[in-house]
Amino acid sequence: MTGPALALAALLIEGVSGYPDRLFRLIRHPVVWLGALIAVSDRALNRPAWSAAARRAGGVLALLLLLAVALLPAWALQRLLAPPGPGFVALALVAASLSAGRSLHDHVRAVGDALARDGLAGGRAAVSHIVGRDPDSLDEAGVLRAAIESLAENFADGVTAPAFWCVLLGLPGMAAYKAVNTADSMIGHRTPRYAAFGWAAARLDDLVNLPASRLAALWLILAATFTRGADACGAWRAVWRDARHHRSPNAGWPEAAMAGALGLALAGPRSYGAVRIADAWMGDGRAAATPADLGAALRLYRRAWAVQVAAVAVLVMLLR
Repeated sequence: MTGPALALAALLIEGVSGYPDRLFRLIRHPVVWLGALIAVSDRALNRPAWSAAARRAGGVLALLLLLAVALLPAWALQRLLAPPGPGFVALALVAASLSAGRSLHDHVRAVGDALARDGLAGGRAAVSHIVGRDPDSLDEAGVLRAAIESLAENFADGVTAPAFWCVLLGLPGMAAYKAVNTADSMIGHRTPRYAAFGWAAARLDDLVNLPASRLAALWLILAATFTRGADACGAWRAVWRDARHHRSPNAGWPEAAMAGALGLALAGPRSYGAVRIADAWMGDGRAAATPADLGAALRLYRRAWAVQVAAVAVLVMLLR
């Protein structure tokens, strides 16, 4: 019971409060702590003069160290605070810090607010906080499309995946997942510096995100059935037809579901700095996203989040 109950509590707490700014200023965030350790490992174990094999081995060692640092405290906390007992509240608060439902929503909504308030320059600045692509290459439709894509992809790896691994393995599973996902976001790139060193992080991230990406697509399809203006059948068709053609083995599932539900075309060719990525389109609708489309995406996301919470709640009741 601990894993499902903890996942439900974490989703609800983070969905209501997010991660408080005051707490972030005081102690930062667990992802920041993990990122600091990854940065230290990068400097120590990813030397340009080393061979590709040595750098790959260094990346494996760095990932194992990171997992140990994440897993051991999480395991100890769960042993100490698991129910029955009042310590479960503290355990749930820790788990809530590893989910990102509210913060993802607020960061994506901020892109639309910045566009409305400050024009294209403001939108580009806001979207640069949530995507890795070159914001200066984006027009208004590109900024909005990037924000919607980020909302869909991060629903899978920032919300659904932590909950999934918490249901299965409790706080240790959640912490280990966040360690892998953070490592992938920092070093799992196909660049000269990280192609070898980040290999283990990228491959393991693909593996641990595989079930959650499919679940996130399902939640979006189900949510589209009771979201005004969304097309559940279109979401299903886009997932069935397009998801497997995405450059990522996982991102295409929630992006295709979002695209099909809203009548948009997402993903496609895009630029990361000087690198141009030729990717398949998800969905066969409009590529010219509008502010109204961003609002519709946020409505669909909120309902998909609620569907996921309901599914975990039903699981908790069945296990009882």
